[in-house]
Amino acid sequence: MKLKTGLFAFLLVQTLANANAQETFPFRDTRLPIEERVEDLISRLTLEEKVAQMLNSTPAIERLGIPPYNWWNECLHGVGRTKYRVTVFPQAIGMAATWDDKLIEEVASSIADEGRAIYHDSQKKKDYSQYQALTYWTPNINIFRDPRWGRGQETYGEDPFLTAQIGKAFVKGLQGNNPRYLKASACAKHYAVHSGPEYNRHTFNSDVSTYDLWDTYLPAFRALVTEAGVSGVMCAYNAFKGQPCCGNNLLLQSILRDKWNFKGYVTSDCGAIDDIYINHKAKPNAETAAADAVLHGTDLDCGTNAYKALVNSVKLGLITEEELNVSLRRLFTIRFRLGLFDPDEEVPYSKTPLSILECPKHQDLAKQTARESVVLLKNEQILPLDKETLKKLVIIGPNANDTEIMLGNYNGFPSHITSPLQAIRSRLSEKTEVVYIEGFDYIETPSDELLDKCIAQAKDADAVIFFGGISPRLEGEEMPVDKKGFRGGDRTTIALPEAQTQVMKMLSLENIPTIFVMMTGSALAIPWEAENIPAIINGWYGGQYGGEAIADVLFGDCNPSGKLPVTFYASDNDLPDYESYDMQGRTYRYFTGKALYPFGYGLSYTKFAYSSLKMPKSGTTKDKEFPVTVTVKNTGKTAGEEVVQLYISHPEENVLVPITALKGFKRVKLQPGESQTLTFSLAPEDLSCVDENGKRNVRPGKITVYVGGCAPVETSAKPLKTIKKSMKLTGDIVPLD
Repeated sequence: MKLKTGLFAFLLVQTLANANAQETFPFRDTRLPIEERVEDLISRLTLEEKVAQMLNSTPAIERLGIPPYNWWNECLHGVGRTKYRVTVFPQAIGMAATWDDKLIEEVASSIADEGRAIYHDSQKKKDYSQYQALTYWTPNINIFRDPRWGRGQETYGEDPFLTAQIGKAFVKGLQGNNPRYLKASACAKHYAVHSGPEYNRHTFNSDVSTYDLWDTYLPAFRALVTEAGVSGVMCAYNAFKGQPCCGNNLLLQSILRDKWNFKGYVTSDCGAIDDIYINHKAKPNAETAAADAVLHGTDLDCGTNAYKALVNSVKLGLITEEELNVSLRRLFTIRFRLGLFDPDEEVPYSKTPLSILECPKHQDLAKQTARESVVLLKNEQILPLDKETLKKLVIIGPNANDTEIMLGNYNGFPSHITSPLQAIRSRLSEKTEVVYIEGFDYIETPSDELLDKCIAQAKDADAVIFFGGISPRLEGEEMPVDKKGFRGGDRTTIALPEAQTQVMKMLSLENIPTIFVMMTGSALAIPWEAENIPAIINGWYGGQYGGEAIADVLFGDCNPSGKLPVTFYASDNDLPDYESYDMQGRTYRYFTGKALYPFGYGLSYTKFAYSSLKMPKSGTTKDKEFPVTVTVKNTGKTAGEEVVQLYISHPEENVLVPITALKGFKRVKLQPGESQTLTFSLAPEDLSCVDENGKRNVRPGKITVYVGGCAPVETSAKPLKTIKKSMKLTGDIVPLD
């Protein structure tokens, strides 16, 4: 007994001694600069410990008092995949449809608050499992170049400018503005030239012109790195110009580190280092692939095998321990900037309580974002529905009562969520009969019995609402889906599944007033519906309040104000080869056909008129600012919000340029009869062109400015007025890069 007591006392003394020693290590001294603290910590690690800290799931270093840390976390539109109940906002493509960067910054800030509460609660419980960390691999700022890509729903759309503006807002909101600490760490992904196909993403080689690289694929990444200060970047699975993205000279070294001076960390996409030698076969084994990736600047391996080989890589002389230290400095700097090695009392965000999860403020933000994301595509005086006079409403379609679809992908889980059917019923009194007919599928043709039942119920209805579109169970990331129109997460056609069109055709033949509500993460080709259905709404995957937002729009409790962040084409014939990354013929910037619904499009229950567009008639290529003013008036009878959009074109330019390009937008709320004059400021960057060498130049010549409610392109939809003026630039070509 005495021996056991003595041993216990000895161990207790040793434990206390170790704890006291840990507290005196310089890396624990918050008075020192982060650089010194990082160097001290790295100097105390063995080679094996260093390598283990370069994996996404890092083990504890008990002798230094460092707990495990798993870098991998997600917050695409709310804290993702966590066991806690959290606020779920609209899917990223829906957030882009708000065209409200100020709102998105608030959304991201609220997500970071919820993430902080989860992290600190998990730490107290010594729960170091995945999806508890403060390093979020968000946002996805790849350009949604082709609507067949299943992961396009995770992006902010097809336009580099809109993507950059929404992306910057998200990063700023997520990371916060504390001069010492990051609230959370954002990560721009997937770098770069990455947007499908999903089925071969581990072997695919994207190869684009220097012009397309700098004109389309890199501007959003550049903006997040050089303007928003994003702290992380994720390299992509695919190769670029024959070299895997996670070991790419041009992307990681020449551009990211050298040209943009990026100081943050780079993580691989999960398993991408293994792809270097297993799928791309660019290297013979894990030792060479891992060393190559680190030497190119990929600091963290999201994976289970490849970077473990770095111990052997050092012993074989493929890389030095000091070269590993370069990556370790970046990785530990992020963890120090998050306050993970500091006492809680010094980290302001550590006091964030669990009560902030799904708090009323965050719920209100989710509701507002969902409402602003809804896009009204067509309305022949059938909407809004009058709750007081509505006697019978029939609800059908595969998305009518499905709550799971609202969550999109990379999602968390809220305490409550309302389907469109539930939201509609909650807004109507007993005076209105609401009939829900279930059994409709996305792809399969309904039975004659189901169709007969539908017609019988709908014949005396005031309206039928068909909730269709597609689902995150059909489109997404590398999915085991092989159904008509869908392959591996992507789509083989952009057409709305024929079975859904057949149902609406049947209703049309019976002259039954029909409203089509789409729920989708991407553009759908709906030429028949656009021609024949009197009202069409796009509700995206709207988060936990998506169903309520749709109901608010249907009944006029909310005036729709969302705008499309992607072009809706009429058919597959409008699209180039999916596996081609050449931008010619793609997106509103280079598509020469007639769009079904153009980029930036979205109707309202009121009308807006544009007038008094003023701008300089002339200028020089050396001028630093070009002011543009325009007056917008609500000429209707209902208060509403308009997203005022500014585009430019270079009609006389003899080098390759976009047909037109977005360069500014402002969201404005106007009462009936109210007008407001808005001012935009165009910088030389906005007027510049990318040359064949990827350099931006301001060139002399004519520049036309368009301002209106959507992109100034040819469309078969109800036109939204755009006004324009031109100015002439004189002088020499002025390089900006």
